[in-house]
Amino acid sequence: MKTTVVVPTFKRHKDLVRCLTALQQQNVPPCEVIVVVREDDVETWAALEQFSTDGLPLTTRTVKVPGVVAAMNLGLEAAQGDIVAFTDDDAAPHPDWIQRIEAQFVAQPEVGGVGGRDIIQNPQPWFLGSSEVVGRLQWHGRLIGNHHKGIGAAREVDILKGVNMSFRRSAIGSLRFDRRMLGSGAQVHFEVAFCLALKRQGWTLIYDPHILVDHYLAHRFDEDQRYQFNQVAYFNLVHNETVAVVEHLSLPRQIVFILWSIFIGTRDAYGLAQSLRFLKRDGFIAPKKMWICLRGRWQGWQTILRDRQPLSHAHSIAPNP
Repeated sequence: MKTTVVVPTFKRHKDLVRCLTALQQQNVPPCEVIVVVREDDVETWAALEQFSTDGLPLTTRTVKVPGVVAAMNLGLEAAQGDIVAFTDDDAAPHPDWIQRIEAQFVAQPEVGGVGGRDIIQNPQPWFLGSSEVVGRLQWHGRLIGNHHKGIGAAREVDILKGVNMSFRRSAIGSLRFDRRMLGSGAQVHFEVAFCLALKRQGWTLIYDPHILVDHYLAHRFDEDQRYQFNQVAYFNLVHNETVAVVEHLSLPRQIVFILWSIFIGTRDAYGLAQSLRFLKRDGFIAPKKMWICLRGRWQGWQTILRDRQPLSHAHSIAPNP
């Protein structure tokens, strides 16, 4: 079994060099590493020319369209391995990363995707802690991430995280990352739709917290800046979450999701209850966030209705508690 590693990158050449160096140190080497670079990213192209591959089977692809989705799809289409693994340019996979990924696929032919934990470097307080609940889509449509906090044994999940995920080539088939995701860079939740589509096809997704990458959370060169409120990025996040989740819910669950997202929501996508909860902390931004969320939900529904009919109950993803 051979593994291709795809690394999309944009204007983070120093981080990319660290990532590629980590891939050089794998116990089981990849059959190829595909770095996808924007055509106008001069510094990254220069860094790649100077990088000593030292036996690393490195190739590059040029992407002209902004956003991670276009880069991921370009890398995916070029990949030749039996397994296609993805990581970020600001991550450094541990030496046994590919070895552990391949072991999961070899042991379980029903497994279509394998992912693991990203260890946040120099974390903010809210990144701390641990959790056994990781990568879940709840009955009412709420997403639970926690991939950076995962502990325990390997187990089945609904969603893997883009910085540390891999897929069986035969499971991918003609599936591609959803081009409807909004954003000029990160395009938050792009992996959700992909993972749920594989689940709907009957494949199992495995999260193993012993499959590790160090994640350095580098600066983003788009509207989505970490730890800063940006109206466009916030709208995009809610739109993308809506598109990614709703199509994989049955009609009754879609209705519950609408009501829950409007009247309750989450700390990342405010409904009425969350807006009131964080009013003291956020001030006038709290109701603004709720209004943006309502617009994002509405636009997400418009995107779904324009491009695809909602799934029937028979084809929805089985709920998790």
